[in-house]
Amino acid sequence: KDTAEIVKQLQLSPDFQSFYQENKDYMVDKSLAQLLEQLLKQTGMSKAKAIKNAEMSEIYAYHIFAGSRIPERGKVLALAIGMGLQLAQVQQLLKTAGYSPLYVKRPFDSVVLYGIMKGMSVAQINDLLYDYGMETLGQNTL
Repeated sequence: KDTAEIVKQLQLSPDFQSFYQENKDYMVDKSLAQLLEQLLKQTGMSKAKAIKNAEMSEIYAYHIFAGSRIPERGKVLALAIGMGLQLAQVQQLLKTAGYSPLYVKRPFDSVVLYGIMKGMSVAQINDLLYDYGMETLGQNTL
């Protein structure tokens, strides 16, 4: 179910218990670290390879994977791109980390979306962001 459908059901539900029982499988109940581990298994990629592809400090990235650091949105995106995730997985990762999903009408997000859809690396996306005068994935990005 998509979010709009779940919100509509919440609004129409006579009580929370019945709403929750019907929709609990659609709730986000994993931590960022748990989801990252799950996505690594799905992609068959090692942490070391994902971190290298994300062009991120190993120490910082391992803290993210361990759940002891909350990364900025740009770092979550860099990890997602480094892992070669599909757009739906990237959006799920952003939501789990507590950030808004990529939105094509936001200039920064449109560049990142373009890069993901074209299979670009973090370095290639950063070059494109830089060319358009935007912060790169390694900088503080909302």
